[in-house]
Amino acid sequence: MTTIVTEAAGAAPDADLRVPPAGPPAPGVAVPAASPAAPTAPVRDTRAPVRDTIELERAARLEALLGDPYDPLNPHGHLALLRADEAREVPEATEALLVEAGLAAEFVPRELGGRLTDLEELARVLRPVFRRDLALGFGFGITSLFAASTVWTAGDGRQRGEMARVLLGGGRVTIVHRELAHANTVLRDEFTARPAPGGGFVVDGRKAVVINADRADTFIMYARTAEDGPGSHSVLMLGPGEPASGEVRRLARVELPGMRGARFAGLELAGVALPEGAVVGARGDGVSLALRSFQISHCLVPGTVLAGVDSVLRQAVRAATEGRPDGQPARRWRKVLAGVFADLLACDSMAVTGLRALSLLPEDAYLLAAAVKYTMPDMLRENLEELATVLGARGYDRGPVYGGFQKLVRDLPVAGLGHAGTAVCQAVLVPQLPVLARSAWFRTAEPPAELFRPGAPLPAFDHRRLAHSGRDDLLTATLIGVAGRLGAAAGTARGPGGGPREVLAALAETFVGELRVLRSRCAALDDSVGTAFNPQACALADRYALVMAAAAVLGVWEGQAGTGSWLEDPAWAVLALSRIGRRLGAAVPDLPDGVVESVLEEVLGRCREGLSLDLYGTRLAG
Repeated sequence: MTTIVTEAAGAAPDADLRVPPAGPPAPGVAVPAASPAAPTAPVRDTRAPVRDTIELERAARLEALLGDPYDPLNPHGHLALLRADEAREVPEATEALLVEAGLAAEFVPRELGGRLTDLEELARVLRPVFRRDLALGFGFGITSLFAASTVWTAGDGRQRGEMARVLLGGGRVTIVHRELAHANTVLRDEFTARPAPGGGFVVDGRKAVVINADRADTFIMYARTAEDGPGSHSVLMLGPGEPASGEVRRLARVELPGMRGARFAGLELAGVALPEGAVVGARGDGVSLALRSFQISHCLVPGTVLAGVDSVLRQAVRAATEGRPDGQPARRWRKVLAGVFADLLACDSMAVTGLRALSLLPEDAYLLAAAVKYTMPDMLRENLEELATVLGARGYDRGPVYGGFQKLVRDLPVAGLGHAGTAVCQAVLVPQLPVLARSAWFRTAEPPAELFRPGAPLPAFDHRRLAHSGRDDLLTATLIGVAGRLGAAAGTARGPGGGPREVLAALAETFVGELRVLRSRCAALDDSVGTAFNPQACALADRYALVMAAAAVLGVWEGQAGTGSWLEDPAWAVLALSRIGRRLGAAVPDLPDGVVESVLEEVLGRCREGLSLDLYGTRLAG
């Protein structure tokens, strides 16, 4: 039988964004040569404490390489990316730039010749790409990371070496998910792997929509190898190279309403023979391995997509201040702009905490990772709806200044569904609620303070330590601890009156009260009910995830003490918790005088100075 395989992408001549690789290559792994270091110094900012390591150079250099996004002559700017999106074309010039910059090496662990040492660092390097175009971020490489993460988590030495060689050599890898109970277009259908007479497997099946199916060198697929049950699926590695027999058919490209510049296509396997060595991990490990490795995407997707909403908030500030001699937005927009900025900081607090937990406490991070993915997409979509009111007619503009808004509105839902969506996160959170209520809440010790210090040093991230069976709840313990300290410092954690710190104490106690109610209601759930998609249990999971978001805000705010950062100011935490509390329907105190003004002044100042609207406040190219 003939096998149809696309050619691998060209090798990257510069695999390290013009800085030396972080570690020695593994034996037998080819690493592209490095180019001389660029003469410019790394850009630094003092608004938030940041790690004084090489990833700051890599993120800043990628930002500089991509250039001013608002320059209509920039081949990597908003206008060029919007034109490619309208034509449903891959932005080839920008992809070529990322290949030349060796961005794929960011997805390969240091011990295998790449630069991946921790996920917070990776998110910072990727934000310049996602700030400009979500489809580019997914289509160029982050999908390869998600596929490769399965191999980094459970693959043997041969599989890990082959995967490293593909990525460092400029190739592409994609992931083929199993069908889910709530199947949508992206996740529907599956592959079946039958035992072959001489050993190994014969794989058949078809999926209508797989990102980069028509240009991937290697596929990581979740295939059915047994009847239903926890061991029904296994993970198989197809490629690099042609299978011994059978046919790999790259089907027609599929056009989705969003991420139009990414390439989605069908994939069909007919009698494809794979050896026993194609199994990643062990037979039947598919579900377990998914729960372990998906934690990475659960934190990394929201933590990078947030950069796209950063761009839209910047557009809204521009629209609200355009033509106003005092540089201040009209009064009716001030609370919206400040509120969305507070939400972005809250979302970043949750995402960065999740990313740091995967390095610091990998055995206990899975609940937090699921909560990040469960909560953040809805918050970000709500933010876009609020910003649409500020943009008005400019939201329909197709030029380089405001055209990115409609694109992000189209892209964000696809980004959420393209990798394990809400139902998967519910499947993680809901069964744990009765257990957490009975054994963890108000009993778990607080996690280390380093968890909540963005940019502080981290131990090397080890994929193999990821687990999905921990019984501790990291963030609720932080919520209780910070609320107690705030209450003691303020003299009271009751009542709505007082300044920002007193109101922050009251808000923290409100969320502790919500956790007490959750404990009572979740402890009453029958375990068998808790494991199903019971409407009551799902509603409780919604509330629990918002409580975790509030806890992340409190942890990050407290972690800024003594840094000299604006984030020491309780104003942003008060505004963020007030908005989260209203999402819960909780009775929240009135905002103290000066809270909205302080947050608004910061977002306006950052926009004037060209700084990012996240926890780091780093310099942007435009």
